[in-house]
Amino acid sequence: DELVDRYLNYLLVEKGLAAKTIEAYAGDLTRYLRFLKKKEIANISDTDAAEILRHLISLRNDALGARSRARHLISLRGFYRFLAQEKLIDHDPSRLVDLPKTGLRLPDVLSHEEVNALLNAPDTATPLGSRNAAMIELLYGAGLRVSELVNLKVQDVNLEACFVRVFGKGSKQRIVPIGRFAREKTDEYIRAARPRLLKNRLSAYLFVARAGKPMTRQGFWKLLRQYAQQAGIFKTITPHSLRHSFASHLLEGGADLRAVQEMLGHVDIS
Repeated sequence: DELVDRYLNYLLVEKGLAAKTIEAYAGDLTRYLRFLKKKEIANISDTDAAEILRHLISLRNDALGARSRARHLISLRGFYRFLAQEKLIDHDPSRLVDLPKTGLRLPDVLSHEEVNALLNAPDTATPLGSRNAAMIELLYGAGLRVSELVNLKVQDVNLEACFVRVFGKGSKQRIVPIGRFAREKTDEYIRAARPRLLKNRLSAYLFVARAGKPMTRQGFWKLLRQYAQQAGIFKTITPHSLRHSFASHLLEGGADLRAVQEMLGHVDIS
């Protein structure tokens, strides 16, 4: 690619970098261009921060370690910074992608197959299984924090319009859309299982445990681990793993980065 050649020439002539270093940069950028070609993106000016994140996710899926992914990001940031300085692109999208001091360790996530196995693990023929299936489906399908999930009220769920109203950190409210499977499992739980669990008691909480009280975060975490083992998943799974899986799968599927940010309830896009 002509732009990559110009950048590498700049590193060689103006920066005076060693041949081995330039070779490493060239390899990283070539891999990135192959990724863009696969995504049918012809011009570097058509890329954004979400595309860089998708590339990093694909590197992780290819079993590249955190240190190697960090080097890739450094290569991309240098390339984009050069293009912006030379007025070859309007802005530098790589500035939105942080490089933590500890390297680039993306959170562990589940594959699509592992998520499906986990979602199908609870026995929905029982009231508890129906509740647990709806909880896991909502946790993944809406990218909720576990504290947000266990504190959901019945009035926060609108199954007709397919969204949940969530009160996140700092009591900030956000509206998150939910898909068909989450809606169906939640509807089934509310109609059939929840009344049996409540046993004529009243509760404002959507997901009830003993005496109509909400489930604790620790209690749900324990359930999640049990279902993961049942599904044959031996990764260390936390409720947050499903939240990160939700974000990664959305980005991989082409979702807009700011839309994912809003659904997760993150104030800072980086």
